[in-house]
Amino acid sequence: MTAGTTPPVSFSADEIRGMLPHRWPLLLVDRAYDVHPGRSGKGIKNVTVNEPYFAGHYPNQSIMPGVLLVEAMAQLVAVVYVAGWLADGQEDGAEQVGYLGAIRNMKFTRLVVPGDRLTLEAALGRRFGPLTHVTVKASVDGETAAEGTLTVSRKGGRP
Repeated sequence: MTAGTTPPVSFSADEIRGMLPHRWPLLLVDRAYDVHPGRSGKGIKNVTVNEPYFAGHYPNQSIMPGVLLVEAMAQLVAVVYVAGWLADGQEDGAEQVGYLGAIRNMKFTRLVVPGDRLTLEAALGRRFGPLTHVTVKASVDGETAAEGTLTVSRKGGRP
């Protein structure tokens, strides 16, 4: 992969929709930036009170569910992957987005609430065949909300 020599890039919400199979209400990355294709990147999720999950989590204190924090970080990982495939000339990136295989050492240290701007970070690590370990972090105003390690796969088992 030529990802190591590719300069960082940014992706708008419209471009991200073309890169990921996710759609509303589960598309959780509004913008990606400082993306080093196939290696690392950062993203933004603007948390708004009209998100459908706030109706029940919790009705008297709106809190973004931890599972959705993890999903947002995993979607940023997919953007980093697809950016690398696109840099290599592959055009079917969204078709190759795989699955979340494991969540390890995830720690939640701050509540995420409406009005927060969630900053996401992902750095791809060791690869084992179709699996990759990824270090992820989500923060609000520089304060860590969640961090840990994900293991992700590529659809069809191709590394």
